[in-house]
Amino acid sequence: MPEGLVSFPKATIARFPLYLRALTEYSHQNIVLVSSEEMAQKVGVTPSQLRKDLSYFGSLGIRGTGYDVSYLLMKIKEILGMDRKRRLGIIGAGKLGMALAGYSGFQQHGLEVAALFDTDPTKWGPVNAQLEVFPLTELAAQRAKLGLDIAVITVPKAEAQRVAELAVEAGFPALWNFAPVRLEVPPEILVQYEDIVVGVLTLSHHLARKLGS
Repeated sequence: MPEGLVSFPKATIARFPLYLRALTEYSHQNIVLVSSEEMAQKVGVTPSQLRKDLSYFGSLGIRGTGYDVSYLLMKIKEILGMDRKRRLGIIGAGKLGMALAGYSGFQQHGLEVAALFDTDPTKWGPVNAQLEVFPLTELAAQRAKLGLDIAVITVPKAEAQRVAELAVEAGFPALWNFAPVRLEVPPEILVQYEDIVVGVLTLSHHLARKLGS
């Protein structure tokens, strides 16, 4: 089977960005080889889990020496699709949408926010020299023109399903949804959910357990 997301368990894919961050840091420090124990401790997983995750690449580790940082970094970038640039279209030019549009960290991971869309005419127009807010009615045309791959949904909950349907009709193969609602889309459409409240409440739960209150 060719390498790709379907070749890996979802839990393993979810850990790859953590490995990527650690390996990038090692690379910047000019570290050539790293042991599974050292990397596992840095990432926060067990050495056996790390070795199992990386075993999907084949035999990459050198017994008694460790993993080749440069090679492993290259392989994980390939698996995460970072060997080609992905262009994002943000639907919803509110505070969250604009904050994501201004996040410079996307670029170092092969991602680029190429356009925003909104129904509010007062928001239409240039954001800066590279970025513009378009009417939502131009979603399909701009997706094709700008080569957008991922629709980022940052609209209120009540509007999310309608916006998702528009994105699917416009030809987006993948949705990144920040609205706190499960979307009904065709099975071939990829959807990643980000629920900020769930994340904060999970942290609150762990904090309560740690402090015993």
